[in-house]
Amino acid sequence: MGIFSRFRDIINSNLNAMLEKAEDPEKLIKLMIQEMEDTLVELKASCAGAMANRTRVSRAHEAAAGNVDKWEKKARLAIEKGREDLAREALLEKRACQEEATNREKEVEHFDNLITQYQKDIQQLEDKLETARNKHRILVQRHIHAGHRKTAQSKIRHADSSDAFVRFEQFESRIDRMEADADLINYRGSNLEDEFSKMETDELIEKELESMKESMKEKGDNA
Repeated sequence: MGIFSRFRDIINSNLNAMLEKAEDPEKLIKLMIQEMEDTLVELKASCAGAMANRTRVSRAHEAAAGNVDKWEKKARLAIEKGREDLAREALLEKRACQEEATNREKEVEHFDNLITQYQKDIQQLEDKLETARNKHRILVQRHIHAGHRKTAQSKIRHADSSDAFVRFEQFESRIDRMEADADLINYRGSNLEDEFSKMETDELIEKELESMKESMKEKGDNA
């Protein structure tokens, strides 16, 4: 595939659509970046070659234009000297140089257009390459984060199923049982105190009742 065909394929490609369909997006975009970088190197090399050719042709144009002036001066000189034969020869040389200058000027214009197009293509490809690199950076970060999450989840599952966690649950159950036993002892102690308190109260009531009965009996006897 030629450089321009590859360039057009790259520029017209939809990175998002390609990555969504890819089985391994990170690998695909790395290959795409490599292809872009290789194509960019070739584009820059071609642009540099066009600039070198433009310089060479420009010099040839300047030389041809200089020869046009030179042969015109020679023709004028020959006319002044009465040598029309030499003047005709000089004008023939001038015409040949004029054609050369015209052709070289067209070549300069061609290379100017080519260089301009190369520069536009290079800018487009550099923009596309920057986009691809940003996407690759995001994919790498997502891959790293996914790896960290996977590791964390694996550790959590391992902790849930580990002997240490089971022993911890057993120990926690033992503590719960001990606390329940302590509450039960406190409950029994409280009931016992209540029973004694009730007995003491009943005894006082009985004494007071007996006292009232004795008092009422004495009053009855006196009457």
